[in-house]
Amino acid sequence: MRKGTSESVLAPGSPVAQLSPTWRMMLLSDGSVTRHLELITGGETTVECTQMRELGQEEMEAAAVPAAAQRIPSPLLQRQVLLRSSPGPPLVYAASWWCAATVRRYLRDSDMPIWKSLGAGRVEVYREILDVYQGHNPRLEALLQHPGPFWGRSYFFLHGGRPLTLIHEVFSPRLEEHLGPQRPAARTRGARRGVE
Repeated sequence: MRKGTSESVLAPGSPVAQLSPTWRMMLLSDGSVTRHLELITGGETTVECTQMRELGQEEMEAAAVPAAAQRIPSPLLQRQVLLRSSPGPPLVYAASWWCAATVRRYLRDSDMPIWKSLGAGRVEVYREILDVYQGHNPRLEALLQHPGPFWGRSYFFLHGGRPLTLIHEVFSPRLEEHLGPQRPAARTRGARRGVE
């Protein structure tokens, strides 16, 4: 798996720097992914909550909980969702970690997109992208119904300068149908701009 911070991944020659502008925008934008999906597909983004549960102490100590999630007050609750442009196969898988009390306050409907829930409550948040990564994962291939490799990112939503939630998002290569190829076509050496 390739991994890097949002700044380092744009170094000349890096895999992210070689992506098309539309794919870089989707990976590094600080805007709402569900809103972006609606804009690029022309359809409503639906959320299928596949799991939402409070984590016990054994799970907290397991490697399955990212180290960054320790910045969020416990007890932690994990939410896993699939985002679709209805109708259709999943386009994004997302896992998030929340303080259980925060979920009850800000995320009452588990099938509502996070940005709609926070927007309804007029909650101002700042997105701090921590990592961007690319890799293969058989479980994600099954969930997203598409072979990898997959691009993903992890970030905090900060509210009042403190982490509100940690979110991991993984993007299906199927998004090429809407964003175009991940890598732009090579330009022909003799290609010129304008009309002759």
